[in-house]
Formats: sequence, structure tokens, C-alpha cells
Amino acid sequence: MNIEYINPFIEASQTVLKQLTQLDTKLGKVYLKNSPYQSEDILIMVGLTGKIRGQAVFSINRPFALKIASIMMMGMPVVEFDEMSKSAISELANMIMGNAATILYNRGINIDITPPSLLVGENMQITTSKMKTVCIPLEFNENEKIDLDISTEG
Repeated sequence: MNIEYINPFIEASQTVLKQLTQLDTKLGKVYLKNSPYQSEDILIMVGLTGKIRGQAVFSINRPFALKIASIMMMGMPVVEFDEMSKSAISELANMIMGNAATILYNRGINIDITPPSLLVGENMQITTSKMKTVCIPLEFNENEKIDLDISTEG
């Protein structure tokens, strides 16, 4: 995958996460994932169409997803993954992807994004047939991270 396609996702993720959560994000080592691959127990999937065709998958463990939802809801305690916290986490992914789409557009690369789909489960496995997946690890603390997997055709 072209690096000029990946950098806007990194830039948008770090900017939006800092603005919404005030948490500093460190970029981990970006790498290719082989399909199928295991994910965390909270997934937010956003489809990509246009110049880049594929999907973006945000993978977060439940405790960190609850922490982010709490921060996004002005510190309100969040102890369960209910409709409000699901909405907050989905909106975070939507804002990151919208920001990335804008950055790409400003660089002459038009993409459209689909509304986010949230999946909750255990031992989930993702298969991206005929697509290459680049993992962008966004690290916060020792056990707090979000993997942003960008899977594209070609």
C-alpha cells in the first residue's frame, strides 16, 4: 500500500484522539497483517470507497474502550458497554475517518466512508480476502492501545 495513503490515517487518528481524549498517542511499529488475524473484543468497521477501496477496522479491548467512552462523556463513569458508550466509540471512529478523508481529499485523493459498524465479541477473527492489511498501532500506556487496520484491494 502506498505510504501517502497511510499517513493521513495516522495524522487524523493522533489529532482526533488528542482533541477528544487529551491522551497522548504514540505511534507503534506499522506492519502488514496476514489474513486471517485475531482482534480485540470491540471492533468498529468503516468501509472505504473511491480511490482507496477497502475497510478500516479499529480494534480496542473492552476496558480501554470504556475508559475512552467515559472521557468522551465528560468523565461520567462508564462501567458497562451500553448504547451510550457504543455510540461514543463509534463516533470517535467516524470522526477519525472523516478527518482522514478530508486530509486525503486535500491531497487530491477522493474517498468516501461508510457509517461505522460496531461489533462486540470474544475471540473474533478477521479475514480480508484479496486485500492487504496494514496495522497502525496507536499506543497510549502499557495495556492501552488501538489497532487501526487499513485493508485495501490490490
